[in-house]
Amino acid sequence: MSADSKYLAQIGLVNPKSPTNVGGIMRAAGCYQADAVLYTGKRYELAARNGNAQYNTDTKRAGQHIPLQAVESLLAAKADDVKLVCVDLVVGAISLPEFVHPDKALYVFGPEDGTIGQEIIDRADAVVYVPTVGCMNLAASVNVLLYDRLAKLGCLDANDELIKRSRDTNNRVKVKS
Repeated sequence: MSADSKYLAQIGLVNPKSPTNVGGIMRAAGCYQADAVLYTGKRYELAARNGNAQYNTDTKRAGQHIPLQAVESLLAAKADDVKLVCVDLVVGAISLPEFVHPDKALYVFGPEDGTIGQEIIDRADAVVYVPTVGCMNLAASVNVLLYDRLAKLGCLDANDELIKRSRDTNNRVKVKS
């Protein structure tokens, strides 16, 4: 997906605290074709500066071609033609299996130890939750949401060539024919 295509997927993070999670989110952004990751707050930058490797979980180095950008406000950073979709365990939210993804969306996720603020929820075009027993890790939630988006929008040309491009270099296993 790219900004000049019909589809646009951006991830917005509200004050994330963990470089490990942000790295995992960058890896998910690369795997599932997100266009950018935006974040607010200072905790992530402080944690990354204090010795934690910024992309220690971004093993595919998605951060080299997908922007990771600090912003003052996710609401102000959203373009007018992009829908605001909050993803959190919020009473009254739409279950992800029932949700129809917009072509262009900024998906906002709350921090690992909190939730999305009411002022952002109130401005959302949709509020979605991933049905689980308990809450998932932030990076895991982003993975599930982005996979669901690609699967429902049909943006992946799934075939053996995709498997060959995507798998680890040590994987040469084939299904017995």
